[in-house]
Amino acid sequence: MIRFGTLGAAGITPRALIAPCVDEPRVFVYAIAARDRKRAEAFAQHAGIRHVQGDYQQVVENPKVTAIYNPLPIHLHHEWTVKALRAGKHVLCEKSFASNAIEAQDMASVAAETGLVLMEAFHYRYHPLFIRAKEIVDSGVLGTVREIRAVFDVPLIDPTNIRMNYHTGGGATMDIGCYPISWARHITGEEPIEVTARAEVGPPHVDVMLAATLKFPSGIVARTSGDMRATAKFKAELEVKGDAGTMLVVNPLLPQTGHQIRVVTAAGTSIETRDRRATFGYQLDAFIDAIEHGKPLLTGPDDAVKQMRVIDRCYRAAGLPLRGDPDVDR
Repeated sequence: MIRFGTLGAAGITPRALIAPCVDEPRVFVYAIAARDRKRAEAFAQHAGIRHVQGDYQQVVENPKVTAIYNPLPIHLHHEWTVKALRAGKHVLCEKSFASNAIEAQDMASVAAETGLVLMEAFHYRYHPLFIRAKEIVDSGVLGTVREIRAVFDVPLIDPTNIRMNYHTGGGATMDIGCYPISWARHITGEEPIEVTARAEVGPPHVDVMLAATLKFPSGIVARTSGDMRATAKFKAELEVKGDAGTMLVVNPLLPQTGHQIRVVTAAGTSIETRDRRATFGYQLDAFIDAIEHGKPLLTGPDDAVKQMRVIDRCYRAAGLPLRGDPDVDR
């Protein structure tokens, strides 16, 4: 039995952890703590969590807790993931994994040292939709892949939102632009050898839009973007162009809300869908299998370090400081 402790009362927790656990007899959420105890109590009552702890440390040290879910603001991912691993807990850590690649590498090293499971919560990667999309590319039906276009745009209107704060790990790339980068990396199975980027800055040092061009060893060029400007229109798409065809994946992020794979070749056009089970359920399955059976993760700590290296390169290329830079004025 896996007993989760969750840190904070983040808005994503009901979808990412509570709901998937409902239908999974091997897992339940045992404890919670938040900066505001009343908020934790209200969350616990709504979600059916029996134990409300006084602070994060008590959750991490609770002997009944076997795994930690870390959806805290990004600048706290490193600290509390390391503390959880040191306390003997497996960790499911929200994306972006850390403030920067140095923090990510430290988290990965501690996971390797302790032998515990550490997973970055890129839930899309475990859904049959993305697995099928990668199968199509790998099959060669598109011919030699030349280009990738990956876009995730979500308007953000509230200027006080935590995503607008540099010191908490804010920025479009950290919150939404990380997905297109991850899509491109996983479709190609490669790491970029060249990175260029341009950004629009809102609050100091915070990218409200960042568009990157990633060149891979195979010659594939991926153009990725994440846009959270108030004028943005929601879009989540992945397009892969080869010399023999094109594949468009509509909504690789949350296929449970509707999705499609459209492949166009000389043979004609085909349209596919996969099941509507939530990505978060598949993610939980993978986390359980890693703990109980040692099954390798598609978004384990090594992949998370590689992902953060690309994000760091995007920020440098756009002329912005890495997240977590202590020399950036507060």
